[in-house]
Amino acid sequence: MHLPTLRQLEFLCAVADNGSFSKAAEACHVTQPTLSAAIKEIEGLLSVQLIEREARGASLTQAGEAAVERARGILSDTADLVSAAQQAGAPLTGAFRLGAIPTIAPFLLPKTLKALRAAHPSLKLYLREDQTDRLLEALRSRKLDAALIALPWEAPGVETMDLGEDEFLLVAPPGHSLTDRDNLKSSDLLDEYVLLLEDGHCLRDHALSICRLPSKRGGADVTATSLPTLVHMVAGGLGVSLLPKLAIDAGVTSGADVDLQAFETPLIGRRIGIAWRTGSPRASEAKMIGEIVRGAI
Repeated sequence: MHLPTLRQLEFLCAVADNGSFSKAAEACHVTQPTLSAAIKEIEGLLSVQLIEREARGASLTQAGEAAVERARGILSDTADLVSAAQQAGAPLTGAFRLGAIPTIAPFLLPKTLKALRAAHPSLKLYLREDQTDRLLEALRSRKLDAALIALPWEAPGVETMDLGEDEFLLVAPPGHSLTDRDNLKSSDLLDEYVLLLEDGHCLRDHALSICRLPSKRGGADVTATSLPTLVHMVAGGLGVSLLPKLAIDAGVTSGADVDLQAFETPLIGRRIGIAWRTGSPRASEAKMIGEIVRGAI
């Protein structure tokens, strides 16, 4: 009985991902005739058509969709086999795919990467910055080995380790009345226009929750796409905001015409954590990276 090779399964998944033979061949670094021949060979082995060739691309048949789902599982299990074998020999060697949310990555990773390189010189780290939902989905689909996210966050099929807390500070235009208060409370923000990141950023949700602010505060809802943009909006007098101390310590407000003020009782807006797929053979390596991140925090 002849079986499809792993390379042929990669070609099949590439066509599914790219929607065309030419783009799939480019993604796999082979010629289009080579990829087309491999797909025909799989279809011959299975005695069923998997892909419909169309003038403007390619689409999966019903049998093709079922085959691609199984192929992804096989390729993922094979990658896990390699990872488990490598980890048994020496942990944190070879490739490791680490994700991080945008409000953590630029402020925590520089220190973390330096420590990782020193402790594990054979580690080849691949980084991906994205929002939490997409990072967790990449963990579940085995496209990432671990991800740095903000806690609390619960997701099926994902485990997390708490690495430390991150305090929120008030950032306001110079001379704002709230920056002179030594007894600043979160309730003082209820009458202020609080600028936030756009929907999809977990930092927005944490800020709304910790200060018990309504998600829709009336009027034009002005939002920012990143923390540096948020700082410039505050400097421009559009409102006040909350910033994680992690970002402030890393210099996100450096050079900006803004004032900072801590709350009377430290406002712990979020906790930093590392997440990995339940059952991942690289769970112990994710925890090792987590301990290095904890040191950086």
